[in-house]
Amino acid sequence: MWQHVPRADDGRVTEIITGLYMSPLEFLVLLGAVALVVARWLPHAVRPRVTIAAGAVCVLSAVALSVVGVRWQMLPVLAGAALALPFAVAPLVRRRTGRPAWRARWWLALPGSLACVGLIATGPVAAWAFPVPVFPEPSGRFAVGTRVMQWTDPNRPETATADPHDRRTVVVQLWYPARKSPAGTQRARYLGRTEDEARTVSDALARAAGLPGFLVDGVPRAHTHAVFNASVADGEGRFPLVLFSPGSGGVRTQNTAWAEELASNGYVVAALDHPYDSAAVVLDDGRTIRTTLSSTGDRDKDDKLAADATAVRAGDLSFVLTQLGRLDRGEIAGPLPGRLDTGRVAVTGHSMGGAAALQAARQDDRFAAVIDIDGYPHGPNSPSLDRPTLALTQTITSETDPRYIPRLTDVLKLNSATSYRLTIPGAAHLSFTDAPLYLPPVPSIVGSLGRTKSPRVAAAATLAFLDSALRHKPGDLAGALPAYGDLSVYRPGNSR
Repeated sequence: MWQHVPRADDGRVTEIITGLYMSPLEFLVLLGAVALVVARWLPHAVRPRVTIAAGAVCVLSAVALSVVGVRWQMLPVLAGAALALPFAVAPLVRRRTGRPAWRARWWLALPGSLACVGLIATGPVAAWAFPVPVFPEPSGRFAVGTRVMQWTDPNRPETATADPHDRRTVVVQLWYPARKSPAGTQRARYLGRTEDEARTVSDALARAAGLPGFLVDGVPRAHTHAVFNASVADGEGRFPLVLFSPGSGGVRTQNTAWAEELASNGYVVAALDHPYDSAAVVLDDGRTIRTTLSSTGDRDKDDKLAADATAVRAGDLSFVLTQLGRLDRGEIAGPLPGRLDTGRVAVTGHSMGGAAALQAARQDDRFAAVIDIDGYPHGPNSPSLDRPTLALTQTITSETDPRYIPRLTDVLKLNSATSYRLTIPGAAHLSFTDAPLYLPPVPSIVGSLGRTKSPRVAAAATLAFLDSALRHKPGDLAGALPAYGDLSVYRPGNSR
């Protein structure tokens, strides 16, 4: 099976072979490098032909890679091939010049061959550990379109700057049900509208995680399943809305697989960048706003900073919902006039974004449902929630975090509508984002669900809840959610 990851400048040469996490060119370099090493141990009759063919494949593929861009994972493969090439070619050259062929004894050649094989093997292992992400195919019946909007709130000053005239600006990306695009249509790049924006965001996320940027250099190369500015799907009436706030230092695209799955099933997802909070926000004028938030090391001070940031995010979410209403009415330009059902809106978020979703729902009656994705509830508990709420969490014990579950439980028990807490076995904090698609599958980092299952489980549970809360589909939600994890249900006056 092949998964196409196109680039505008090189056609299909950077396709990723599913399971190998390498492109055809990279795979050819790998095969050529291995063949160069193996040629030394082949029978005399076939050795020259194998050496010539392997050397040609390796050199030509390496030249082609240098044109389209070499990933760091291929450097040890190229190094191994470079070390093996002189020893493979030298006997052929000596024979053509009439000089006696020389060949090292096996016990001298074996360590060198093993060293070359070790170098070459490092390449596919590194490509597996830090791959170009391949996004799971959305399961719904709609194709997916996407659009990036930038809106400024004239009524809210920007508190992160000293300029009294500065007003709060947010960048929003929409994923929506779309018409099917013609075959070969360019798919949206991951992390940004352009390669430069994607690399800026990728580098900022890597720095925030304490990783060298080159480790995840494959991430900006990825393309998703959505198409920028695709025409909205025909004849389906108005679509329910899902607003999303990312984690602290996160970005609007961090849950792209989740958003595409929801959009393919008939929802419009609006994900926010929060300037001065998100790792990097690239504005329409080309400016990049980087996060100014950082831990002080003092729990009380950090809690206060988190509560303040949560309040700003909640304001952003309400403002964006207002703008979406204007977009639906045709008051501002956008792809979905007359297609947004602003009477059926869920507010969601991951980590601090989940806290912001809870806070926004307390302050804004237009949000009909809430999803907190593994987010500690920062800020006040009052007023109490009064709408259906789903909390998705990893497995957390009093030893790992003594405050999280008691605090979250208090919030859910105070809700005057039914609330659900779904604990996903095998999940980690980053399991609820796209991170499992491109980070090493280390359980403590991305959980143990696997690269494709992680986003699918979170999306499936989300869809079950949204279909019940916004579309009022018949069925027992308390009976359906346990298919995805361990469920606790909190009903008003009868919590458990």
